Amino acid sequence: MKLSKTSWIVLTVGISIIAFASLGFARAQQLHERNQLNEELSIAELRLSKFQIEQLSSQQEELEKQLTESIAQLETTKVILSQPAESIAVSGTLFNIAETCGVEITEISSSGLSSSDLEGITCSVLPLTVKAEGIISSLMSFIFTLNGDFITGTVETVSISVGVSENATEERSSANIRLLIYAYKGD
Repeated sequence: MKLSKTSWIVLTVGISIIAFASLGFARAQQLHERNQLNEELSIAELRLSKFQIEQLSSQQEELEKQLTESIAQLETTKVILSQPAESIAVSGTLFNIAETCGVEITEISSSGLSSSDLEGITCSVLPLTVKAEGIISSLMSFIFTLNGDFITGTVETVSISVGVSENATEERSSANIRLLIYAYKGD
């Protein structure tokens, strides 16, 4: 079958129209996607502009400063806890505090060294039971001083018995104090 010249022209024009229509449709889709991507980019840029880079930098600097301070405090605490926990040295410190507070230590006993975890640091622990005598205000001062000034120790329990001395002019009381002395074991 032979096509006439007119048929060829109509066929060529039809194919051209279909090709141009396909290209036009593809271009319209491309423009729509481009507009959508531009909108998403604008939203992302708006969100990004809300992040204050300077503020984040200053927060990072502050957190790094706090971390450095915490590490320094940890090292200081390790040094303090590295002091010897031998009962002789501890007893000497206890007697010095007792003398300063005006009480008399009548007995010191211990069940021996053990290990314990103190805020994530493994330490040696020396539990002590201290019996002291004196007037009630001096005993209270002794207990508070032990708890506040005894660097590596903490008062766990206290039991006070109030009494009167032989001459009945001043009260002579006694205290049973359970004390824990910590020492850093090292890494």
